[in-house]
Amino acid sequence: MSIRVGFGYDVHAFAEGRALWLGGVRIDHPIGLLGHSDADVLIHAICDALLGAANMRDIGYQFPDSSETYKDIDSKLLLQKTMILLREAGYELGNIDSTIVAEKPKLSPYIPVMQRTLADIIGVDKDHISIKATTTERLGFTGRSEGIAAYTVVLIKVC
Repeated sequence: MSIRVGFGYDVHAFAEGRALWLGGVRIDHPIGLLGHSDADVLIHAICDALLGAANMRDIGYQFPDSSETYKDIDSKLLLQKTMILLREAGYELGNIDSTIVAEKPKLSPYIPVMQRTLADIIGVDKDHISIKATTTERLGFTGRSEGIAAYTVVLIKVC
């Protein structure tokens, strides 16, 4: 079996007047993240990792923020489109391992719902999707609660 590994990273600053979306789930928090789309850093990092593993560049190349088509788009749709691209190229997901970095809000209660949401979009069992949340102990921009970052590693296999 032929396998490939991809890495993804994304970051967005907090912004007033926006909903907070992570892993396709609306998070109860007074402010959201700034971005051309819904600014779901977790899904963006996952898309980048998947696209990178398949040597299809990145999310900005596939879904440019210069296009009105993607203005305020639900990132779940970007993940669906990414999976279509991968499957058309002959790949299937092995697994996802992600870490969300945020001082606030506390994300642990949302992780099972994020796993289920992402698994449903991708069409895999939720056991194929690992999501962890951590802080930076108040260091850096995430520690100062200026934004949220996400890191993802994926394994894809040739079908």
